[in-house]
Amino acid sequence: MQSLYNQRMDNRQIARILRETAQLLEIDGAFIGRYRSYEKAAELVDSLPESVAALAQEPEKLKELPGIGERLAEHLQEIVKTGDYSLRKTLLKKYPETLLQVLALQSLGPKKVSLLWKTFHAGTVEAVEALAREGKLRAVPGFGEKSEQNILKAVATFRKSSGRFHVHTAEEAAERLIEHIGKAGKAVASVTPAGSLRRGKETVGDLDLLVTLGAGHTTKAKVETLAEHILEFPGIEQTLARGENKVSFTLEDGMQVDVRLLEKESFGAALLYFTGSKEHNVALRGRANEMGYTLNEYALSTLKGEKRMAGASEEEIYAKLKLDYIPPELRENSGEIAAAEKHALPKLVRREEIRGDLQMHTTASDGKNTIEEMATAARQLGHEYIAITDHSKTVTVANGLDERRMAAHIRKLREADKAGLGIRIFAGAEVDILKDGTLDYSTEILAQLDVVVCSIHSYMNLEREAMTERMLAAIENPYTQIIAHPTGRLLLRREAFDYDMEKVLDAAARHGVAMECNSYPRMCKERGVKVVISTDAHSTQNLPYIRFGVTMARRGWLEKRDVLNTLPAEKFLGALRAKPGARTAAAAGAGARRKSARRQ
Repeated sequence: MQSLYNQRMDNRQIARILRETAQLLEIDGAFIGRYRSYEKAAELVDSLPESVAALAQEPEKLKELPGIGERLAEHLQEIVKTGDYSLRKTLLKKYPETLLQVLALQSLGPKKVSLLWKTFHAGTVEAVEALAREGKLRAVPGFGEKSEQNILKAVATFRKSSGRFHVHTAEEAAERLIEHIGKAGKAVASVTPAGSLRRGKETVGDLDLLVTLGAGHTTKAKVETLAEHILEFPGIEQTLARGENKVSFTLEDGMQVDVRLLEKESFGAALLYFTGSKEHNVALRGRANEMGYTLNEYALSTLKGEKRMAGASEEEIYAKLKLDYIPPELRENSGEIAAAEKHALPKLVRREEIRGDLQMHTTASDGKNTIEEMATAARQLGHEYIAITDHSKTVTVANGLDERRMAAHIRKLREADKAGLGIRIFAGAEVDILKDGTLDYSTEILAQLDVVVCSIHSYMNLEREAMTERMLAAIENPYTQIIAHPTGRLLLRREAFDYDMEKVLDAAARHGVAMECNSYPRMCKERGVKVVISTDAHSTQNLPYIRFGVTMARRGWLEKRDVLNTLPAEKFLGALRAKPGARTAAAAGAGARRKSARRQ
């Protein structure tokens, strides 16, 4: 049983236990060095490509990891073997486990949570919410009336997010389940994710999987045998239901999984139905009724006589309804059916059309890898260019670079670009937008950069008008080229900044400033604002996540022409907002190469 448990303990679970231990230690008043060691270990485990559970079988391999000594190696082995950590369990005898939920609230770090516990014995989200509603926090040192309002907003976000999971968590669970179900051999023809995961939503509630039965495996006895095999998946916490063609269960992290067992002839109808969204399905069924059909999860049939017309594939169902095939990402009943009828659906941007990644961090600030390591990993993903964008000086928590360090860093980036790594390296920076809308670097530094990415990391709770003016001031700065993570959201943790998005996007359109993908891509498209798709990677392991950015862009109806980093390197540089004065060194170098080529 223990070896089975080792197999299912993934890095994210291990990192969560380490991080919660660090938070509980900080609440308990431990020295900073003690809890920081657990925080650093959690960050390391989260970024590792190797399975810590596998490495734990040979302790010496754990000790080879950077920052992992003998004691931490023993702690990791304990977590892998038991699924928990004794120090965490000891602390949770002293403090309620619900305190971990309070820690998840935006703007409440361990120190403030500790103060709330010591002052009010508030150990639940409900208790903290009550204190904020009753105005009991405004006189507490470190809090105030504004803090109470922010806590109430954070509680609302927490409740809305409860029971949902990041898309990559759902994707990884789906991959593990598909691998397990596939071991049933010829009993399974295919396993296909459906639901919000297939539509590419940023967060997922339940996970839907459709299993088409293999030829000769549709008898009741063989379906029951397959259901038994599915329920042997090692990560199941509780079986919820088991019917003739469906099994439902929850995984250890609380995610519900519904697996439906289908015959091939109904696959398309079931995939259409269970992909959703509900609103898209309702509109589609209404259209079917108007055309004399009925549409359900089994088939498209005539209303009279129930003659089967289609069902094996989604494509044939859409065709019978006189519609072009609608990609799953667009199925939100937001105009896609009318566009499909008029043959006016966008030709959505594809992952293979992305030529570069325009936001990433290295060991120069808070990244885990060097310039050369990030460049090599990006090249292996097929990128033609990258922009290294380490943090500016105000973000001290992320080891932001002051002007002297940034000037030296730019020189290193130029040298790396010339080093023959097989990929262009642009000198960039993620420059903080300060409270008054000014940028965190002088024009002298900004002029040297090839790519100026601007973002907000402080004063995130400004009033709507003040935040709008701040964003507008940054966009009006002639050195601003790209606004990074413009909404400021942290999925399932923090809501978007409160500002007038329409005003900001209109200003971006006027000034030629591009937006990163998470800023309402469809609104960008409508205004002619160009978009970039970037990872904000802090390690080489984050770089493949660009596929999620592409999915979000597709959900926003974006095409190749809407996305700047589908352009070749030189055209990309030319498409960025031109900065005052001389061209950047990279652009000048590109011009020199073009002249040389013409002479030849």
